[in-house]
Amino acid sequence: MKYYAGIGSRKTPPHVLSYFYQLGRYFAQKGYVLRSGAAQGADQAFEKGCDSVGGEKEIYLPWKGFEGSNSPLIVSDLEAYLIAERYHPNWINLSAGAKKLQARNSYQVLGQDLRTPSDFIICWTENGSGAGGTGQAIRIARAYGIPVFDAGQYRDIDQMKEAFKLFYNKLLWKEINNKMKEGRKREQLLERG
Repeated sequence: MKYYAGIGSRKTPPHVLSYFYQLGRYFAQKGYVLRSGAAQGADQAFEKGCDSVGGEKEIYLPWKGFEGSNSPLIVSDLEAYLIAERYHPNWINLSAGAKKLQARNSYQVLGQDLRTPSDFIICWTENGSGAGGTGQAIRIARAYGIPVFDAGQYRDIDQMKEAFKLFYNKLLWKEINNKMKEGRKREQLLERG
């Protein structure tokens, strides 16, 4: 399976939300599983795009019924909290609800078992600052070596789209290169065999 996290600020601009909806559709059609968190803004744009073509999704909630979602994937594992605590700069001062929101990011990045990382993260934070709850997901992703595309660093929609194409093509080339290396290793093992 291929996974990506489609997340971002509740303040994501409408033109970016429209693009995220399109990306949600595109990646669902390419067989990717969306991981998100049902929050207003970017999360819901990705989810609506995914749903429009019947794509697979994992929507992680901090508590039952968050934002009207009926997803059964609710923060419950102590390990999700421990991961969130490790990467949050002010964990001790968060309320219980805020800690649940932050633990939810652990699942978005690392999957339900917290051991199946997303292949990449697409998000929007204001000015590409990596702030807020999305910033928590970015910190976890970077710690695990997961590529992150923060659309917030681009002021112009065309520039953002072009930058994303480059980002995604780079990921595809890396995947192709890894498959070629695996193929060569298998050939060498067969030759020795």
